[in-house]
Amino acid sequence: MLQLFGILSGILAVLAPIPYIRDIFLLKTKPQRTAFFIWSVLGAIAFFSQLAKGASSSLWLPGVETFVVTVIFILSIKYGVGGFSKKDYIALTIAALGLIAWYFTKEAAIALYIVIIIDLTGTYLAVDKAYQDPGSETLITWITAAIAGMLATFAVGNLNIVLLSYPFYVFLANAAVVVAILMGRRKTN
Repeated sequence: MLQLFGILSGILAVLAPIPYIRDIFLLKTKPQRTAFFIWSVLGAIAFFSQLAKGASSSLWLPGVETFVVTVIFILSIKYGVGGFSKKDYIALTIAALGLIAWYFTKEAAIALYIVIIIDLTGTYLAVDKAYQDPGSETLITWITAAIAGMLATFAVGNLNIVLLSYPFYVFLANAAVVVAILMGRRKTN
């Protein structure tokens, strides 16, 4: 059953960005460049730190998400927004400091928590953008990604806080963007 949750999480992680990427090319969705850059780097770190701590079925989510966010980051260079604001520079500085701290820890669990903290900087940028300009986001993608995070949480199969942390964080981060989009739509109506 755990493997099924992991595979379903991976499938949703593959399906979630399809409408997002379609909307990028239709010029409806404008990815936040700095957020997707941060997520590309951190996704790889999260994948390998989870692997080092013994994750198996739950690895589908970080593996697929790392590939997907890297593709979206590449598309954001041409079709995205952000990258040169004060918020972007602050987020990148926090991310860089976190990566330096991770380098010196040499411990997968500590690296994972540093990754989650750094990832929050990208999530903050995405949540802020989604709230300010909800029409520039694809809601179904964020909903699907949140569900993928929850399924990956179930795939862990035990109460190992280290292994549960990343997939549960993925659920919470994507759910936060969903809430920001919905609240942003409400304020503009």
